[in-house]
Amino acid sequence: MRRALLISGGSLDREFAKRYLESQKFDMVIAVDSGLKGALELGLSVDAAVGDFDSADQEALAEAHGKQGIVWDVHKPEKDETDTELAVTTALKAGCEELVILGALGGRFDHALGNVHLLYYAACQGVSASIVDSQNRITVLTEGRAFRRGETWGTYVSFLPLTMEVKGITLRGFKYPLTKKDISIGPCLCVSNELAEEEATIQFDQGVLICVESRDGKLD
Repeated sequence: MRRALLISGGSLDREFAKRYLESQKFDMVIAVDSGLKGALELGLSVDAAVGDFDSADQEALAEAHGKQGIVWDVHKPEKDETDTELAVTTALKAGCEELVILGALGGRFDHALGNVHLLYYAACQGVSASIVDSQNRITVLTEGRAFRRGETWGTYVSFLPLTMEVKGITLRGFKYPLTKKDISIGPCLCVSNELAEEEATIQFDQGVLICVESRDGKLD
């Protein structure tokens, strides 16, 4: 499976990112606009730099332009897509089947929320995508999934509807189980659940869910 790492321009915990990347292998690294500085500080070999670079650090730009092998995809600020959307499209065109996005949260909330929506965009292309930081791993579910103790990102697993309604949710192996429950945007019934068994599962009949695996403190 061809994997891509995207470094976006939101908040980036360098120490967490260094520890996380020690156990990960990616076939492609894409720096997104001001995320270029973070990518260089992490010592990553950048394959592509994408965006309008209106908020990029000038020293990072100069350093990157001095490196060989970076494919530049520069756009005007007046465009329909966000820089991260352009980077996701770049990864999809390169045949990547899994995307991990760092630096997608924090900063402007409109961009953070838009980045969550991009997870669904990727899922519609048959590509697995996640947003990761020291406290959260965010994915989008279009079908059921299993969660195993020790493999979740933290203590809590939350499910929030991305579509207006998600129908027929059944939760097994969780502290708070459900059977064929419909939820809609508004109430927070499925927030802050926990695994009660070694494996827990979610199944649902219709709709799309945002899944957030999280913990209160930062991951070690």
